[in-house]
This record gives sequence, C-alpha cells and structure tokens, in this order.
Amino acid sequence: MTDRFRRRRALGERLAGMLALRIASVLVILLVISFLTFALLYLAPGDIVKNLLGNRPVSPETVATISAQYRLDDPFITRYLDWLLSAVRGDFGTSIRLQQPVLEVIASRIEVTGLLIGLSFLFALVTAIPLGILSAARSGTALDRAASAASLLGLSAPSFALAILAITLFAILVPVFPAYGPGTGGLDRLWHLILPSAVLAMGIGAILMRMTRAAVLRELESDAVVFARSRGISENRIRRIALRSALIPIVTSAGLILTFIIGGTIIVETVFALPGIGQLLQQAVLFKDFPVVQAITLLVAAAIAVITILVDLSYLLLDPRVRTRELTS
Repeated sequence: MTDRFRRRRALGERLAGMLALRIASVLVILLVISFLTFALLYLAPGDIVKNLLGNRPVSPETVATISAQYRLDDPFITRYLDWLLSAVRGDFGTSIRLQQPVLEVIASRIEVTGLLIGLSFLFALVTAIPLGILSAARSGTALDRAASAASLLGLSAPSFALAILAITLFAILVPVFPAYGPGTGGLDRLWHLILPSAVLAMGIGAILMRMTRAAVLRELESDAVVFARSRGISENRIRRIALRSALIPIVTSAGLILTFIIGGTIIVETVFALPGIGQLLQQAVLFKDFPVVQAITLLVAAAIAVITILVDLSYLLLDPRVRTRELTS
C-alpha cells in the first residue's frame, strides 16, 4: 500500500512539473505571437484614420485628434509595450471599429462560435471514427473504397465551395435548413447552425477518418493481432484489442482536427453570415482594429495550446506504458 502511494505521489509530482513547464512554454509562445501579430498589423497597408472617417473631407485638426486618441504617432515598440502591460492587467482596450470594450465584443460573439465548433467536432467524431474503424476492418472491400472516395472529396473540396453547395442544395432547392443567420436563440439557434456545422465537419472529418483507418489497420496487421488470431480469439475481440491500441493516434488526430476547426470558422461564418469570432476577426483585420485582432489571436492560440496539453495528458489515461515511462524517467 505504501509503495503504491509513493508511486502515485511520484507520478503526481512529475505531472505537476510537466504541466508547469507546458504552461510556461505556452506563455512564451503567446508573447511571441502577440508581438508578431502586432508587427504584421502595424506593417499592413491601410490607415485607421481613413477607415474611421471614410472619404469625407476632414481638417488636419481632426486627423491629429484621432491620431492622438489612438497614439498612432507613437513608436511601434512603445505602442506594443503599452498594449502588453494593459493586457497583462486584463484590459485589452477598446475596439476602434465598434467603439466598445474588446472583451465585451468578444463575449457577445463567442456563443455562436462555441456552438459551431462543438457541433462540428461532434459531427466529425460520430461519423469519422466509426467509419474509419469499419473501413479498416473491411479493408479492400467496396465499403472501404466508398469511404476512401468520400474522404477524398472532403479533403479536396474547399470549405467555401462546400458551404455554397450545401446552401444551394439544402436551403434553396430543398429548403430544409436556413441559409444564413444565427437564429433567435435556443433550439432555433441550433437549427441554424446544423448546416454550417456539417460543412465544417466534412473536411476535418475526412482527415480524422483517414487517420483512424490508418491507425486501426496498422494495429490489425501487427504481430500481436496475428498471434491473437493464431490462438483462436474471436474477430470481435481482436478488433477491440486493436482499437484500444490505436486510441492514442486517434485521440491525437481528434485534438488536431479540433485546432483545425477553430481556424476554419472564419470561412464558414462569413459564408453563412454568422456573427461569431471568425467573422469578427476578418472584419477587424480589414479595418486594422488592433485591439480586437490581438485579443482574438491570443484567444485562439491559448485555446489551441490548452487542447494540446489536454491531448498529452490523455495519453496517461489511455496507455499504462506512458504512465510507467513518466514514473521511471
């Protein structure tokens, strides 16, 4: 009992150290990303003053007032350090385009994007993983060839083309789903998000299906499975063994496609006119809305980093060999 407690304590200490190291590396990465994003926006063509005032004639005093308000004449490094110090205190500034606090703007959009990401990920999981397992179990059959052809279509077709095709088929020719908009909330919002979620899930689901098929097929062809078959173990049990061994690459693939979903929301939200984070980011980049772009970029980077850490931690739950290696290393 004492030895088991010591092993668990040692493993917990190693996990805490690993987690602290990962969090520190994420903070460094976020710092680098914030600097690069600020620099790219600073160098990008366009003028914030003209974006705010439009084409109407203005006096030099008005231009000077706006430049002073947003400190546009300050050196680049001074503007960046001022933003960074404010961001560390939790103040991401005010949106130049919307004239609202950045955190409030993001909070008003995050529900739509969160639901879109969640539904897309759910659609991809419940379709791609079973199809990948079935395709591997029946490798070389007509089912396997049909699944491979479907995944190839999902991989090769651009998201905007799939979105336009889906709107044409299921919102215009056969008006089953709404063509655009987020709905009024509740079930109506979910109904409006089904079609864009399915479009977003097609591409990432194809990736997950191919990776699942490859992982399960590799395990089915391994020496351990060959030995299990020679002992007369049933095929269903062999498939369960192969699936358990393939869980780590499948989980890794699922985490990978979740990060792809976060980046892919921009196109889908634009085509379906969804007022989410992706559409907000696109508009902010075009307007050179520094505070909004910086905050969304860091939010996305932090989400991807958290997903990566959770995937790494899941290895410890799925594979005892990883726990043993962490304990003895």
